[in-house]
Amino acid sequence: MPWIELEGAANVRDLGGLATQDGGETAVGRLLRGDNLQELSPSDVARLVGDIGLTTVVDLRSTAELVSEGPAPLDAVAAVRHAHHPILPEQGSATDVVADVLLAQDRDEQDRSRYPADPLCGHYLGYLEDRPDQVVAALRSVAAADGAALVHCAAGKDRTGVVVALALTAVGVRPQDVVADYAATGERITGIVERLRRSPTYAADINSKPAEEHRPRPQTMTAFLEQVRARYGGVNGWLAGHGFGQDDLGLLHARLRRP
Repeated sequence: MPWIELEGAANVRDLGGLATQDGGETAVGRLLRGDNLQELSPSDVARLVGDIGLTTVVDLRSTAELVSEGPAPLDAVAAVRHAHHPILPEQGSATDVVADVLLAQDRDEQDRSRYPADPLCGHYLGYLEDRPDQVVAALRSVAAADGAALVHCAAGKDRTGVVVALALTAVGVRPQDVVADYAATGERITGIVERLRRSPTYAADINSKPAEEHRPRPQTMTAFLEQVRARYGGVNGWLAGHGFGQDDLGLLHARLRRP
């Protein structure tokens, strides 16, 4: 896994080099994924912007999280465009930091009703049902980036995991590699949890369960992709049904695939 080692973030990696079903692969330095970016150091910013060529940050956090957390170091970089696409319903002061925490809250029954065998998979399906406009807009922001696009939320696990899985699947990455990328966040779960515990925005949610229970299960992403196929005819079928047409898909292909 091509991790990008940073002082101020635990779960940042480059999604280049993933095999596609037609024998190609994704391009390096085009799509990155990450966790909370509030603690990036000056050297982290220099590496991301100067060395890797970051031009777009795709922020999936809620408005409440943005207000609570305040400005992040990359906000001050004029060369970086910031695209805010909250893919959870805006719920006033709710932070919704790590999505599976919501399974013990008021969305529990709705998530379970969507997919009783794995309520977290049901929660992911809720992104597509509740905020399709924001999910599609996030993919358009990735496709429109001049340089590298970094998709992130708080942990870089749930919201980021779903948007990245949609992007990779749309350009033909093999399902097993999409699932493996999702599960790779588990390698960094201790560092992710430690960082989020330092934030008043996220500490209560994080401390509501043992760190190990925040670890992503590959079965959840497998089930999610299978349900998208069964319910919507696949990722591209769902995208087409929400206005992400062939021109959009062509731009995403050109952006993420090696020539």
